[in-house]
Amino acid sequence: MKNNLIVISILFTTVFYAQNPFETNPAKAEFITSDIPSFWKAFDQIGANKDPFRDYIDSGSKGLKDFIPFRIESPKHLLKVVKKRLEDYESIRENSYQVEPQTKLIRDFYQKLKNLYDAAVFPPTYFVIGAFNSGGTSSNNGLIIGVEMQSNIENVPYIVAHELIHFNQNYSNENPTLLEQSIKEGSADFIGELISGKHINETAFNYGNKNEKQLCTEFVKIMNGTNYHGWLYGSKGKLKGRPNDLGYWMGYKICESYFNKSNNQKDAIRDILNINEFGEFIKSSGYLDKYQSNKTINK
Repeated sequence: MKNNLIVISILFTTVFYAQNPFETNPAKAEFITSDIPSFWKAFDQIGANKDPFRDYIDSGSKGLKDFIPFRIESPKHLLKVVKKRLEDYESIRENSYQVEPQTKLIRDFYQKLKNLYDAAVFPPTYFVIGAFNSGGTSSNNGLIIGVEMQSNIENVPYIVAHELIHFNQNYSNENPTLLEQSIKEGSADFIGELISGKHINETAFNYGNKNEKQLCTEFVKIMNGTNYHGWLYGSKGKLKGRPNDLGYWMGYKICESYFNKSNNQKDAIRDILNINEFGEFIKSSGYLDKYQSNKTINK
């Protein structure tokens, strides 16, 4: 993703959301923006109030409360970050109020997913302002978007599309390998692009497409391990100029290959969202066949 921290916590997210009674009708999906004006009310009390963000958090939405661990942390920590980055926060104030108009386009994307995947669910989406360390994630209560990370508010619908796919994934692997986690992220980019028309990982994708052979050769040697360094979540590789999060690109390419080989698009989407055996899935995709030996195939 362009915002490299956008899914920093996806690794720790529970994947059985579809078991909960979330909305199945895109037209009825909820978008909660109440935390945005609440943040700016607290922001304007800095200097006059020793603990300005206490009420922001205490009276916040379920999404805001879910955004506290590992992100906002506490009112005190948020105040510290805000004071350090006052100009950065001020620069997004006007944009933050433009989230609401984006929800119409988001709802259109939701309908496109429903057209492709009958079992899709559409949880509430919470738009919050945090501590400049996470652009988006999911919790048991829905999708959470860190608005302060969005320098271009028009990208928000595409970020939501990516997170929505994560919410609809049904993967049971508790300690995912590099291959599994790359497919998890890449499938969110791939299906997110199908429903929205674009993905949000342009830098990694441009690099990946230009260096496909080299990256595939490297990937098959390490894909069954659990070391994500150089591939996922902001860890840069050893090569100078190599971008973050190339695992997203790799997972995308595998899913794209599987999708293109399928005779039925709906069946392909269902399969991608409900992978039980990743080794079998990668074989069926055929994407890495010429780079693999029998030893590198995850059984």
